[in-house]
Amino acid sequence: MKYNKLPGTEVEVSAIAMGCWALSGDATWGDQDEKDAAEGVQAALDAGINFFDTAEMYGRGESERLLGKGLAGRRHEAVVASKFDPEHSAPGDLAAACHRSLAFLGTDYIDLYQVHWPSRTVPFEDTWAALEKLREQGKIRHFGVSNFGAGNLEALVKVGRPATDQLPYNLLTRQIEFEILPRCRAKGIGVLCYSPLQLGLLTGKFRSVADVPPGRTRTRHFSGAREQSRHGEPGCEAELFAALDKIRQIARECDVGMSDVAIGWLLHQPGVTGVLAGIRNPEQARRNAAAAEVALSDDVLAALAEATEPVKQALGSNPDMWQTAAESRYR
Repeated sequence: MKYNKLPGTEVEVSAIAMGCWALSGDATWGDQDEKDAAEGVQAALDAGINFFDTAEMYGRGESERLLGKGLAGRRHEAVVASKFDPEHSAPGDLAAACHRSLAFLGTDYIDLYQVHWPSRTVPFEDTWAALEKLREQGKIRHFGVSNFGAGNLEALVKVGRPATDQLPYNLLTRQIEFEILPRCRAKGIGVLCYSPLQLGLLTGKFRSVADVPPGRTRTRHFSGAREQSRHGEPGCEAELFAALDKIRQIARECDVGMSDVAIGWLLHQPGVTGVLAGIRNPEQARRNAAAAEVALSDDVLAALAEATEPVKQALGSNPDMWQTAAESRYR
């Protein structure tokens, strides 16, 4: 396993992190077996993954609870990241949210505490001061943000510099390359990539739109007419599945699994500190940890970028996977 330091800290985290959204067992992911969850966390640790990311939003604490249960007796081996809702950005609400997360996780401190989405009502200065206070109290060690656009980051760094910005980034979702990723690189802010397999599309198991569960066709990749979608855009389904066919072929030529190629591509991108891979059981933990060992040549990296360029251009610079540019939560 490869390890990177969280920028501006001495904390070393595995390049592959366990993304814990799926542990919530919600409509997107389906029911989660509690035993599988605990064993998945243990298997991740055994495979060299020491970085775990969750949020109070994931199942209203259920993901945090299951992660805490899996880490029982081994908390000292882990770097735990969680996120608080934007509605809890005011100092009093933030302190209460942190205490709830600590209780669910069964721990005394959170290593990386992140703003899940920027608040539109609470000034950054107030939230940052509250985070500083929690750090002074020993409740959290470092700060990060999630889903902060280029404008948000520019405003935030005038107050303080987060260690990381957690963003949607994968071969099929490259919108951050237009503005946000360059800004993070310039400011020394590490990028944590969520949805590295684009809700399972990059595993190779879906050959057509009909194969994809409705809960996973809500993104801007798909027609806005599809069930549960709220963006109203035409999508880019033809480009999407053409790209998937090309990635599948490249992976076959490399004799590497398609998901390993997708994660490996991310790990080769400058500015990426970690890749959050969803893990729901021990087998997924071992498989995702192995992806850190995949070496891709410059030619393969270029071929993957070329294969997915039409999707990148179709989606444009709006990094919001779910909403139009006019309604985007990014600034």
